[in-house]
Amino acid sequence: MNNYKLNTLILLTLALFATSCGGGSNENTESETVAEAPAAPMTLEEAEKGWKTNKGIGPITSIELGAEVDQNMAEAGKVVFEAKCTACHKVEKKFIGPSPKGIMKKRTPEWVMNMILNPEGMVAEDPIARQLLIKFSAPMANQSLTEEEARSVVEYFRTL
Repeated sequence: MNNYKLNTLILLTLALFATSCGGGSNENTESETVAEAPAAPMTLEEAEKGWKTNKGIGPITSIELGAEVDQNMAEAGKVVFEAKCTACHKVEKKFIGPSPKGIMKKRTPEWVMNMILNPEGMVAEDPIARQLLIKFSAPMANQSLTEEEARSVVEYFRTL
């Protein structure tokens, strides 16, 4: 697919998600811009090779996960996931976006939280996020979750 077609597809997909995904604020400012994914120089498999040290791009630089899953936090995360994420993600299968099942075995918790909190920055600068955009042809919608909500979603993902 040439860059013109890819860019057109990305813009159409962004327009669709801007009007269809629930939750979050609808307020836009002139300073907000949508990042276009540049042509990726590598495959998803190549990008994933360094996943154990990839914390992504965004506000989260370190997370301490307990040895045991915090069940109360996981339940809160499930509620957030079901309310804000299931339009594009299904637990048991690929849908518009990837299934979160098993994500904590192939991404750092920081990367997952940064993807939730800063999907635009991740697509612009993170090689794994870029490749996921190419693979799924759909950018992740920013649902304007708080860090606490994103952390609870990570805890829920630990149970999948």
